[in-house]
Amino acid sequence: MKGILGRKVGMTQVFTKDGKLIPVTVVSVEPNVVMQIKTVEKDGYNAIQLGVEDKKEKNSSRASVGHAKKANTLPKRFLKEMRDMEGSYNVGDTIKADLFEVGDIVDVTGTSKGKGFTGVIKRHGQSRGPETHGSNYHRRPGSMGTMLPKRVLKGKRLSGHMGVDTVTVQNLEIIEVNTNENYILVSGNVPGAKESFILIKSAVKNTRKKDAKDILSYQEETVVDEVVEPVAEETADVEEATEDAATEVTETTEEIQEEVKDTNEEETVENTDTESSETTEE
Repeated sequence: MKGILGRKVGMTQVFTKDGKLIPVTVVSVEPNVVMQIKTVEKDGYNAIQLGVEDKKEKNSSRASVGHAKKANTLPKRFLKEMRDMEGSYNVGDTIKADLFEVGDIVDVTGTSKGKGFTGVIKRHGQSRGPETHGSNYHRRPGSMGTMLPKRVLKGKRLSGHMGVDTVTVQNLEIIEVNTNENYILVSGNVPGAKESFILIKSAVKNTRKKDAKDILSYQEETVVDEVVEPVAEETADVEEATEDAATEVTETTEEIQEEVKDTNEEETVENTDTESSETTEE
């Protein structure tokens, strides 16, 4: 028997590489701490007690604080015993999500959602009476039984509180196990509201063979081209070519500047000659 405690996050869906859609429940599985070990010699049976999610000491009883100190940890919010647990554990050990593998068949136990006080139609699925032709029987529970006992027999399905029951869904499959982000994907739906505690354990009535599903991953892959490091000779050639080009640019720039300077001097000389000729004529 293998088991671990987790918290229900919600539901989503994944796709296999064959194109099959699988609805899954996301279960957050933080590392479980072994709080206590029970043996046949001392307690009459073999079991370990698992605890998950820390709780402040000021909000805990002194008994729970002392119980947690034996495992060198803080008091836990959720405790559960697992009988005949596979493997050997010591007090204070941690159990992570990799306890299960992809393709394992498990049973999931949780507390169902509370529905409040409900009638027999919602609670037991009974049918309602006629709505027309003067019928006054619509959503009532019906006859209470025979006349002789003059009391309601035990087991009569009547109105009452619905939900908040311990429910187990059997033979679900582990679709994905992620130890880095501490979660497990379980096929189908599991009992309980969001953020409620659940127990995942090995299936009791498993008759299926282990068949791990190949799930598509949606991580963005960055394609990096091959980085080719230039050879030293090629680098030297590039540097020489760059220097030659720079010198050519500077030489051409100087030649252009000299040409512009010469043309400017010639224009100034011509202007002075014309001005002197004009003064002599006058």
